[in-house]
Amino acid sequence: MMNKSNRRKFIGTAAALSVATMASAMPLTNMTKKYPVAHHVFFWLKNPGSKEDRDQLVAGVKALSKIPTVKEIHVGIVASTEKRDVVDNSWGVSELMFFDDLEGQAAYQTHPIHLEFIKKYSHLWAKVIVYDAVEA
Repeated sequence: MMNKSNRRKFIGTAAALSVATMASAMPLTNMTKKYPVAHHVFFWLKNPGSKEDRDQLVAGVKALSKIPTVKEIHVGIVASTEKRDVVDNSWGVSELMFFDDLEGQAAYQTHPIHLEFIKKYSHLWAKVIVYDAVEA
């Protein structure tokens, strides 16, 4: 049987380990960085059933992160979430980019890497929709 002192040490150690485990499982993000311009693009694939086409487009989109004015990028595919009237899961690949300012977003549009991306991968998509937003 544990005495009170050992029990307190055990509980304190267990609590510290739990907090450390939870902290290590959390994604490392710098919450102090804020990029006020968001550029969200949705791609509908010509061959929506082709994992090869989807993966090829994902790789191409990820390469856009090399453009200096792109501060952060998230490349995604459709999540298997609850089917509801407000959820559009008809697209295949998305990119969400963040920029410091509108000038940085404009520079991205004409950057050689972006222009090469369009030339090299546009045969994969049937439709593209872009949502650009500035922080309110």
